[in-house]
Amino acid sequence: MLKVGGIWVSPVEVENTLVGHPAVLEAAVVGKEDTDKLVKPKAYVVLKDTHTASAELEAELKSFVKDKIAPYKYPRWIEFVSELPKTATGKIQRFKLRQKESAG
Repeated sequence: MLKVGGIWVSPVEVENTLVGHPAVLEAAVVGKEDTDKLVKPKAYVVLKDTHTASAELEAELKSFVKDKIAPYKYPRWIEFVSELPKTATGKIQRFKLRQKESAG
């Protein structure tokens, strides 16, 4: 769970909403600190083969999430990736994405 603006946000809820968009194959959401040291959702998104990453698609995905669930839950950042880190059984390794955030 992420605490965003003093309210708990489920990363799974945001991920499920993103996957509901026709361009998204899979998504993972982790917390990232903004410039004020406040935690906000960041999404890592794998697109379906028929779609290409762009600033327009990023804005569309943010708007899509805002329209489907509470607006404060939308990911402030979206990073398009070719694949998500997974275990041998196919579970997304979110800790690797969090490590990437704390290192970067």
